[in-house]
Amino acid sequence: MNTSRLLRLSFLPLAALFAGRALAETKPAEQPAPAAHCPVSAEELGSMGKPYIHVHKEEGKPDREVALCCKMCVGKFESDPAKYLAIVDAEKAADHAKSKAPAAPAPHAHQS
Repeated sequence: MNTSRLLRLSFLPLAALFAGRALAETKPAEQPAPAAHCPVSAEELGSMGKPYIHVHKEEGKPDREVALCCKMCVGKFESDPAKYLAIVDAEKAADHAKSKAPAAPAPHAHQS
């Protein structure tokens, strides 16, 4: 085995150790719900350009990403995050319920 290959192989466990530690120390944010509207302005997301993704941080809870119509909505969101997170959660629940609802039966043609 040549020396360069031996050196590369000896660094693999060390690299894996550091990569694993870095991943363990980061706190992943909860992914934003596939919301259709800004919880602050009620504007349709995307109607004012690319939605602004705000990371809401609350001690003792995982970080949470919230899609807003624009950066200007952040201040109002942070003034009462519980109110606006409830709006996000309600929209997410409604979307989830719609996706779980049974499909309407297809029209049935009878022959006479």
